[in-house]
Amino acid sequence: MAVKIRLQRHGSKKRPFYFIVVADARAPRDGKFIQKIGTYNPLTHPATVLIDRQKALEWLSNGAQPTDTVRKILSTKGVLYLKHLLRGVSLGLFDQAAAMVKFEEWHQDQESKARQRQDEAMRARRQQRTRAPFTRPQPVQAAPVVAPVAPAEPQAEAEATPE
Repeated sequence: MAVKIRLQRHGSKKRPFYFIVVADARAPRDGKFIQKIGTYNPLTHPATVLIDRQKALEWLSNGAQPTDTVRKILSTKGVLYLKHLLRGVSLGLFDQAAAMVKFEEWHQDQESKARQRQDEAMRARRQQRTRAPFTRPQPVQAAPVVAPVAPAEPQAEAEATPE
């Protein structure tokens, strides 16, 4: 049985909200699943992701394959990096404590970057709200078009004077 870690869509039309679930690859997208391990809300800026790292790590170590989107989410949340560090522990490259120290340093760095992105987004939203309201540009008044006057042909003065 192939097991996938994937998104299960919820929410109304044009307002998506996703559960991150572990499911049989043959099951329908919004159908039966084995376990729910988190949520993903793409409508917030930045997107809100809540995930149980231990459950995700357990399923990854058991061979569950994440979809592309879930792989990106797990990467940004550090689950894949933690799996990588634990693989180094199992190979004897360093001990568990050193792996956790590395992970915590990485996690703190990522959290500060996320906070900074969120602050920038808030600042941009405030600027957009305080900008001057939109006013319609006034149509440009075109100058009246005057047709060029052709010089009058000189009429014979003889015709103009009576005899």
